[in-house]
Amino acid sequence: MSTLSDNTKGKIKLTILRVIVYAILVFLVFLCLFFFYLMIINSTRSNAQLASGFTLLPKENFFINLKNAWNDASINIPRGMLNSLIIALATAVLTTYFSALTAYGIHAYDFKGKKFVFTFIMAIMMIPAQVSALGFVQMMNKLQLNNSYIPLILPGMAAPVVFFYMKQYMESVLPLDIVAAARVDSSGEFRTFNTIVLPLLKPAIAVQMIFSFVSSWNNYFIPALLLDKAEMKTVPIMIAQLRSADYSKFDMGKVYMFILLAILPVMIVYIILSKSIIKGVTAGSVKG
Repeated sequence: MSTLSDNTKGKIKLTILRVIVYAILVFLVFLCLFFFYLMIINSTRSNAQLASGFTLLPKENFFINLKNAWNDASINIPRGMLNSLIIALATAVLTTYFSALTAYGIHAYDFKGKKFVFTFIMAIMMIPAQVSALGFVQMMNKLQLNNSYIPLILPGMAAPVVFFYMKQYMESVLPLDIVAAARVDSSGEFRTFNTIVLPLLKPAIAVQMIFSFVSSWNNYFIPALLLDKAEMKTVPIMIAQLRSADYSKFDMGKVYMFILLAILPVMIVYIILSKSIIKGVTAGSVKG
């Protein structure tokens, strides 16, 4: 009887612990989603309704705010979103592909200085982007590449953080026997990488593509230093322009709509790649 009682007590404690953990998780999810919900609600309200106070129910001004934000004469939202989309997509693709290619080269080959190259790439991770920003901007100005997409896209090819993630992921899912077998079958190195290695890295690629996309989409510092022309500006720069404007002279409903439009592509990418992201995060720990 005492053993049964102890087991019962253990089950009760475990149940209580699970309830506490789930309650905490639900609370955290609520905190994360509440502000998104509040932003969507505010995008449906007029400037006068926003000034009147807080509400949890949507209003009828969603399409009015959308029209006003989309057709704003001072800030070209469609152009800004197109600029950010081009830069973010190109950066995400180049970052993940070339980081995976670099990781493959270090993982699959034995060469003199291999450890030094890996250590050097890891050391670059410790250098903040702000340290080299001034020299980078000066060099771009000398090359007359300001107001251009090139300096905002090509540097993304060198991403030590993405390289490190790909390298660690390859160690768990890519046996070198597969590469050796492909070489025996006379497969070229790029063909092996593109047709054999990349499919094995799909979850990791999905994870790093979304992270690279979001990072590039939200990037304000370097674009603000390089982009002067209105037609070249990205979404973060336009949001900063809204924040610096006179509070009494703009429509808050339109501002909330602009912010909603700014994060909408990121939310869509997250939703599309959510399953791959979960696989990419968990696969390494499961197979390692």
